[in-house]
Amino acid sequence: MASSVGGDAGEGEWLKVAELRAMAEAQDPRVKEVDNMTLRRFLRARDQDVSKASSMLVKFVAWRREAVPGGVMPADQVRGELSHDKARMGGVDRTGRPIVFAFPAKHFSANRDMAEHKRFLIYLLDKICARIPRGQEKFMCVVDLKGWGYPNSDVRAYIAAIEIMQSYYPERLGKALMVHVPYIFMKAWKMVYPFIDANTRAKIMFVEDKNLDETLRREMEESQVPEIYGGKLPLTPLADD
Repeated sequence: MASSVGGDAGEGEWLKVAELRAMAEAQDPRVKEVDNMTLRRFLRARDQDVSKASSMLVKFVAWRREAVPGGVMPADQVRGELSHDKARMGGVDRTGRPIVFAFPAKHFSANRDMAEHKRFLIYLLDKICARIPRGQEKFMCVVDLKGWGYPNSDVRAYIAAIEIMQSYYPERLGKALMVHVPYIFMKAWKMVYPFIDANTRAKIMFVEDKNLDETLRREMEESQVPEIYGGKLPLTPLADD
């Protein structure tokens, strides 16, 4: 379990979680609604610095109430994004982390609405996090860039995705595989890279096409390899999940 969830918490860490709760609740009483496992993720995201974790947590609570006032992002708020089928749910990797597959070539900057894009990111992240089983805290993401070209390039949208995940879903991403990466994508990547923190960078792996089959089968059981990569598992559209 330690390797899959980033290490079990010892007594010292749980004491820091209690300290974090007290500090954050003093700033915003609504923090009492946040469970201890979430607090632990914020603490780990700030390298056990209680003060920094408290600031991050308080910002999260305020953001969540404004961004998702009902607690759940309704599908009808992201119908436009869902219609493009930009992401699908898969199975699990070998450590039990649920897998989400993203297809950036189905995103076009010319018709992107930033407000809906951000709502969609919340909808997507909430969906995959809801699939995380007990005893696990993270998910895996496969970003398939097959067919990606300049019309799909949208640095502002990519930065928004990174900022939302890093600021409001800390310690949720376990690993990200970048596959079928065209050379021209690296120009956009260079602009996005400075916005990615060190923890997230360490989880991103670029996979060469020649190594794709071997990599997927190393990361997941044969039964969990999607049909689109030569396996047998059909991917589930978000709208049907």
